[in-house]
Amino acid sequence: MPAIRTPGSPSPRAPRSARARRTGRLTAVAALPLLALTLSACGYGSDSDKDDNGKAKIAADAKKIDGLDEVKIGYFPNLTHGTALVGDHEGLFQKELGATKASYAQFNAGPSEIEALNSKSIDIGWIGPSPAINGYTKSDGENLRIIGGSASGGVKLVVNPKKIKSLDDVKGKKIATPQLGNTQDVAFLNWIKEKGWKVDAQSGKGDVSVVRTDNKITPDAYKSGSIDGAWVPEPTASKLVAEGAKVLLDEADLWPGKKFVITNIIVRQQFLKDHPKVVEAVLRGAVKANQFIQDNPEKAKAAANAKLKQHSGKALPAEVIDPAWKSIQFTNDPLAATLDTEAEHAVKAGLLEQPDLKGIYDLGPLNQVLKAAGEPAVDDAGLGVK
Repeated sequence: MPAIRTPGSPSPRAPRSARARRTGRLTAVAALPLLALTLSACGYGSDSDKDDNGKAKIAADAKKIDGLDEVKIGYFPNLTHGTALVGDHEGLFQKELGATKASYAQFNAGPSEIEALNSKSIDIGWIGPSPAINGYTKSDGENLRIIGGSASGGVKLVVNPKKIKSLDDVKGKKIATPQLGNTQDVAFLNWIKEKGWKVDAQSGKGDVSVVRTDNKITPDAYKSGSIDGAWVPEPTASKLVAEGAKVLLDEADLWPGKKFVITNIIVRQQFLKDHPKVVEAVLRGAVKANQFIQDNPEKAKAAANAKLKQHSGKALPAEVIDPAWKSIQFTNDPLAATLDTEAEHAVKAGLLEQPDLKGIYDLGPLNQVLKAAGEPAVDDAGLGVK
């Protein structure tokens, strides 16, 4: 877990190594318990690809890649992790892995997924930019690499239209973000700063009250009136709209070309070193999942929703999933330049000491997969391995 800095506490002790001094630290601003992770050692495809227990069938002549029995993959049950949801549901990862079994773990928060990666409970994961930066800097650049992109967009400021009619009306109101120091929290704090308003990043108190609230309970908080709006990812934003909220701002409108990274693919560095062919197989599955989404948007949306139902017991209604799905762009490009900008936002907000992110990306395996698929290479914005 990242170093904790609570209000009034001294700054963390300076790193002892020269590399640590160069790297900097992301200071997580709330202690979060490790969430229980549910592992299901199975791929998941269409009915014809499943056995009687609902597990993906492995072809009789399939072989293990790199001699590995299993690869452990983590993701969030969020629409912004749609590449993983679709790839899991359609069995695309398992098909690429042959007899190497794909097992899956679901997480509700970035810090718990990073801890799982550090403890080798997972090997590869889908995760947001802030926890990826956090995990990289916390380990002095030694544990993870970003190996691919997955999604852009899908984040909105939604508000109670009776209380907030313009962007200026946000001042003095109570606005939820998912987690202290998470990707949306950093984005909102940066937006507040650009408006010229003042908020203490640690406490969330100031010209705007930033209320850190788990996405699962944000709709109830909105209905009860304890918050006036929220800066949140999909499908939470569309859930609030279904409760009468209005979209006041789409975060994509704040970015050049309306693109910014919301989900990356990460891997343990040692796993990448030991099992490069397995990593390439998972990336092939991811590229094929994104292609499936592009070619079959309605089927892909249904697949993602079916997977969400499996995890939560309830599918999203059309009034929620339809607008949410449209607001997300699924992409193989990690949009590396925007990750660097997001790190700058965290520094300005006082949540991050100036980091050295050089080496956080290793896009070599992805670019090999893209070349084989006849697709253009993607760029690491100068933050790749040397």
